[in-house]
Amino acid sequence: MNDLVIMKDQQAVTSSLQVAETFNKNHRDVLRAIDDLEKDVRNFAQMFLVTDLPDTYGRGRRAYYMNRDGFTLLAMGFTGRKAVKFKMQYIEAFNQMENELKQGYSTKNVGGYQVPSNYRGALLLAADLQEQVEIMKPKAIFADSVSTSHTTILIGDLAKILKGNGINIGARRLFQWMRDNGYLIKRKGADYNSPTQKSMNLGLFQIKESSHVNGDGVTVVTKTPKVTGKGQNYFVNKFLSENERLEA
Repeated sequence: MNDLVIMKDQQAVTSSLQVAETFNKNHRDVLRAIDDLEKDVRNFAQMFLVTDLPDTYGRGRRAYYMNRDGFTLLAMGFTGRKAVKFKMQYIEAFNQMENELKQGYSTKNVGGYQVPSNYRGALLLAADLQEQVEIMKPKAIFADSVSTSHTTILIGDLAKILKGNGINIGARRLFQWMRDNGYLIKRKGADYNSPTQKSMNLGLFQIKESSHVNGDGVTVVTKTPKVTGKGQNYFVNKFLSENERLEA
């Protein structure tokens, strides 16, 4: 598992082939999921890079490299206990490789370990730390992933993330919960389901505005709330903490 993340063009990345192998998925299905993201994600090219990678016979085949943000977006749809375990392994591998970059490949002692000065050493260190990663709480790992993410997501996508972390809630119920708890405006009107001032002050949402001309020739402006990386961290931790309290 020590080759989950590699260094390419001074950036920590993984490949669609590696993701398919790790999550035991057909590579064609992973490619299809990435292609679907390209239709909806405006900054797709900042997270994914199409390439040709050799198969077991040395023949080139279409694949993708993806950075941390791209992997986080793709892995939203991977659910189940094993999937959470693999997500944890990936995120730790990204953390180790990115820390290596930030430290300029120094040999500074970090957390009781000597940080190596080459890629191979960094990958071996990530493998050595894997045993510690296994006992870390999924919410802490998830928080570290999305807090550095520049990707905003729809509330419906946040519901999928919550389901992947064991919280049984759908998009409709999540909207209702946010209205009931003061994160979205609940009064009927033009601002219905818009973030409250409290939510905006906390940095939990961004507003995406779009416009179109209706059949009467009138320009209609729509506002869509999107959850920031900080907001994803906030809500997942809030739900997981409440779930742990109820189970205690």
